[in-house]
Amino acid sequence: MAKMKYAYNTLVYGDEDIEIGIKRLAGYGYDGVEFVGDTAKHDAGRVKAALNQYNIGASSICAIYNNERDLVSSNKSIRQNAVNYIKECVDFAKSIGAPGISVTPTANMKIKPETDLKTELKWAAEGIREAGLYAGEHGIRLCVEAWNRYETYLINRLEQSLSLVTEIDLPNVGCMGDSYHMNIEEADIAQAYRMVGDKLFYVHFADSNRAAPGRGHIDFKPIAQALVDIKYQGFISMEILPPYADPFGGARHEEFYDQYSKESIDYLKQLFDSID
Repeated sequence: MAKMKYAYNTLVYGDEDIEIGIKRLAGYGYDGVEFVGDTAKHDAGRVKAALNQYNIGASSICAIYNNERDLVSSNKSIRQNAVNYIKECVDFAKSIGAPGISVTPTANMKIKPETDLKTELKWAAEGIREAGLYAGEHGIRLCVEAWNRYETYLINRLEQSLSLVTEIDLPNVGCMGDSYHMNIEEADIAQAYRMVGDKLFYVHFADSNRAAPGRGHIDFKPIAQALVDIKYQGFISMEILPPYADPFGGARHEEFYDQYSKESIDYLKQLFDSID
């Protein structure tokens, strides 16, 4: 029986009052809550009080990158905006007890470079290193996530994430894998995790259709075995989203609240209970 820590990304809960989400996840037995990196929206003091009240931790900050904060923009001020934003997320993470922050060099859905890739990777390394040094001073990790080719052009596979992390060369900067993206980009998800080894800092799970694990065609057992084999110590966090190009548009999708929240942790506990 393998013991893992489970979290759920409240990104999918939309504009629901965050305390409701915290209470829901604590009630279903999660170990952590993942929060959107919207420092203007969240009252850190209120979030921390709710976490304490319901006896659950913060797992990570899911940072959001856009056209105004892009680590590889050809506009230097926009690159600096991204660095400053990560630092703001570090402050938020520290205040609520979250150990890490997700980092992606490009804005979501930006699929074309503004200059040559060598220059953009250089900018990415410089920006993440500056933010990483600040994060390290506060005991916070940065996790470089690989996204699929339809959401970014720069870091699509864990080997690319690891290459950038190696270039940055800070002990608190590591890699992050998401089974939904990896299902598209990796030849072997389990082997990709083994390749990264102890530089794997955070994990997102979603099935091939980005629904709860078990509702698509990903075989999670070899993935779970790989995480056990490399002695992964971080959270496994659910990041599941509705099947639309704009998953946040339209009506509230009720299944992603109570139904998938409970279903996901039940599936994962059963999965890891089956691993030696």
